Amino acid sequence: MKTDARKSDWDRWWLVVIYAMAMAWVESAVVFYLRSMIDRIEPYQPNPLPIIGGFASVELPREFATLVMLFAVGALAGRTWRARCGYAVIAFGVWDIFYYVFLKIICGWPHSLLDWDILFLLPMPWWGPVLSPVLISLMMILWGTFASQFERTHPASLSNWRVWMLNLAGVVLALYVFMADTIAVSRDGLEAIRIMLPENFNWTLFCVALLFMGMPLLKLLWERMAQRDSIPADINPQED
Repeated sequence: MKTDARKSDWDRWWLVVIYAMAMAWVESAVVFYLRSMIDRIEPYQPNPLPIIGGFASVELPREFATLVMLFAVGALAGRTWRARCGYAVIAFGVWDIFYYVFLKIICGWPHSLLDWDILFLLPMPWWGPVLSPVLISLMMILWGTFASQFERTHPASLSNWRVWMLNLAGVVLALYVFMADTIAVSRDGLEAIRIMLPENFNWTLFCVALLFMGMPLLKLLWERMAQRDSIPADINPQED
């Protein structure tokens, strides 16, 4: 019975991954159409965010709707709150990585993982090398897989809140790194934000943020290793 349940969990994992890959193709196609219309296949060029028609008023809600769809599939796939969160972050991570894979197939961009990209527009433009969101997405997929596929063998300890506080600090720090240049010019108005091109990415601060964000994953890995090491001690074979 337990084997059947585990198989069902992995079936759900694959369905979420396939769904996220399909969404990634849709996202890539939409971005390709949009960037073709505004002649910005490569986003890092002068005047990276031109105002054309009503694109902005449509694009911002579309980004929010994409997030709703990704987290909705996680909520539907999981049976517990932990599994739902796990499937949701798996969907997000797979979607984000394959978005770049499919863009590369469609239009040949990005040329490398160090190409600058406009990662998001809410609440203001995020800038960063392609590698930065890919690293976060890989970590999300790993954590989501552990959270959704492996049951917790021990009740949550009081130390969990410290882990998640570090995770939250990492998220805030990463957001700052992505939006630091935009924040710096925001006092000069919308036009300054639209034409701003970042020159340096703070990899040191980003790596600190990545470490903090990875604390829940490190804790799960520690719990799995402790569980594996404790198995022999629980086996007490009787001597004849």
